[in-house]
Amino acid sequence: MKSDLFDQSNLRVQSQERFTLQNDQMLRVGLGPDVLAAKGAMVAYTGQVQFHHEKSGSMAKLAKKIVTSEDVSLMRVSGQGEVYFASDAGYVFLLELENEGISLNYRNLLAFDSSLTWDINRVKGAGLMTGGLFNTTVGGNGTVAVACIGKPTVFDCSQQPVFVDPNSAVCWSAGLAPGINNSMNMGSMLRGGSGEAVQYVFHGPGFVVVQSFEWTPVSTGARG
Repeated sequence: MKSDLFDQSNLRVQSQERFTLQNDQMLRVGLGPDVLAAKGAMVAYTGQVQFHHEKSGSMAKLAKKIVTSEDVSLMRVSGQGEVYFASDAGYVFLLELENEGISLNYRNLLAFDSSLTWDINRVKGAGLMTGGLFNTTVGGNGTVAVACIGKPTVFDCSQQPVFVDPNSAVCWSAGLAPGINNSMNMGSMLRGGSGEAVQYVFHGPGFVVVQSFEWTPVSTGARG
């Protein structure tokens, strides 16, 4: 059979690396140590692989899941083989953590090394005005795969303040404590507002990743 589908770029990636991008929108993980992944993110696998619900690990963490909007639902993937993950054709990128952490929206979390720790934490520095009061924190030494809607943009926050719509923020350095900027004025409110009233403000050593999409409570176009 002749087809463009069998072009070399579409064939399965052969790699000795544990985490590899099959393409911009699909992650390949070679098993050995277990990997934790978002439930429903597996699209294919080869070998002998098992999938199990990952318990929260503590009553405190379970309570946080119940009382916050961070519905972190993970599965533990174990065995021998290769597993492929994706999320609604979102773009996937990898972060290599070296005794550090990131704070991210649970809807953007795709997979990570089981050796890494995770928890649900209050967004440091952010007030009650924003919808993103809690985020998922992943830290330690290992790899995190993040999926975002549209190609991501990375901002260096060390040189000047970066203002970000809370619904477009994917993840940021765990050491950053975002402030809140309210750009709404009375005149704008009387005219119906601009729709861009509140932003996170990041300034300090670290980065923030922004996607070209805004999560909304009624959004059904992406996993979450």
